[in-house]
Amino acid sequence: TASTLLSAAAAFAPRSPVRTPSAASRTTSLDASKCGGYDFDVIIVGCGVGGHGAALHARAQDLSTAVFSGGDVGGTCVNRGCVPSKALLAASGRVREMQAESHLSEFGITVDGEVRFDREGVAGHARQLANRVKGNLEGSLVALNVDIVDGRGVLTGAPHEVRDESSGKVYTARDIVLAPGSVPFVPPGVEVDEKTVYTSDGALELQSVPEWVAIVGSGYIGLEFSDVYTALGSEVTFIEALPNIMPTFDREIAKQAERLLIRDRPIDYRTNVFASKVTPGIPGEKPVTIEMIDADTKEHVETLEVDAAMVATGRVPNTANMGLEDAGIETSRGFVAVDEKMRVLTSHGEGSSVVPHVYCIGDANGKMMLAHAASAQGISAIENICGREHEVNHDAIPAACFTHPEIAMVGPTEEQARERAEKEGWTLGKSTGSFRANSKALAELEGNGMAKCLFKEETGEVVAVHIIGIHAADLIQECSNAVAAGTTVQELSMMVHTHPTLCEVLDEAFKGAVGMAAH
Repeated sequence: TASTLLSAAAAFAPRSPVRTPSAASRTTSLDASKCGGYDFDVIIVGCGVGGHGAALHARAQDLSTAVFSGGDVGGTCVNRGCVPSKALLAASGRVREMQAESHLSEFGITVDGEVRFDREGVAGHARQLANRVKGNLEGSLVALNVDIVDGRGVLTGAPHEVRDESSGKVYTARDIVLAPGSVPFVPPGVEVDEKTVYTSDGALELQSVPEWVAIVGSGYIGLEFSDVYTALGSEVTFIEALPNIMPTFDREIAKQAERLLIRDRPIDYRTNVFASKVTPGIPGEKPVTIEMIDADTKEHVETLEVDAAMVATGRVPNTANMGLEDAGIETSRGFVAVDEKMRVLTSHGEGSSVVPHVYCIGDANGKMMLAHAASAQGISAIENICGREHEVNHDAIPAACFTHPEIAMVGPTEEQARERAEKEGWTLGKSTGSFRANSKALAELEGNGMAKCLFKEETGEVVAVHIIGIHAADLIQECSNAVAAGTTVQELSMMVHTHPTLCEVLDEAFKGAVGMAAH
């Protein structure tokens, strides 16, 4: 939320108080600027969570700031991603809970009659939440005297310049932060009409609840929507190009997720196949046709006819036609090369150099395509602009998949950690905790799941933690803080966790790492 990001930005603020001009002296026009020949100290191109976080921190440092919103304050996360999808998951999750008669009976609860939902009402909840959060973000920028330019910002090729694509007007700043975000990737051969064949953008509108929906891709986005659709009564088929379902997840966690999120639900899947051709249908009249080929041989293996298809094959940078080439910036598949200080490089190859006074944060640099990572990078870029060297520790940034139950992680998978240990010459330790033995989880009748702590045996330093279970997304933050601070399992094992709470699952894992028992 805006208040959370503002608090985070304030944490980096200098000791001297931030200047807050009175209404009479407040800078409200470009001509009134005082930035040594520039219109602004900082221009931020893009107003998603990353751009917003950068703007808040820039103002906390008393930098005059303009944001080019492109008519999209809040960006993907707020308008077409994290925020509205959580609303759909919350509503569909209630339906799933209330329809689970055997689960409710264990609590001594009986629901008489059919549990019904209003599709338009569920979609409206998501839409209203997105609008509310968007309004909060925009309000926070206005309150901090950030100038918002509605047009899309484009580099002119001249240093320090950004052109408003809508009006053609050119603005100048000492430093420029690129935060254009990303858009859904649609593979070749897939025809999207956003009605029967749609990306996450169309899926969030919940125009229908198909009887049978194919989801192309089984990452975070696909998994979350499978949770929504099955709760609302759909059957789901995953189409995954890689050999394993949920290929980006830790393998041990993925196996548990398959048992909890797929096997017990009306879901099946195909792996190692490409959806080579997807043809939209007509609702109620003509099915969506999906032709699949083997990922290795490229031979046709199957054709599916379904009611709808969702394309969840990842995202690509929204960097096209924003003047990067004119500024001497060469991209790779649209991604902008940056160094650890978020400074833009001329290319991804050897011999690249820093482009002075230009930074790039968020999805467009490809380092970690998560909203909160973009915000952290935005704050870091402003720190470096202010002359205080800062680098983001991406290993300490957590991620979560908001299925029921949730999946969360920080740091590399066990497979990646083993490779890293072998390469760097240290020994990987592993310890687990179980929700099955946790009093709070049992009280909720949610005993499925585990937490896995990976650490360096020589030093006890926490390398990664992976969790699947109730409220995993909330539990992971303690682990993220431990990775960021370099806290050891020895130290964590002696820290007191509230009883009875879910965080005792982590306590069990931390204690187990040093040979202690958790009651």
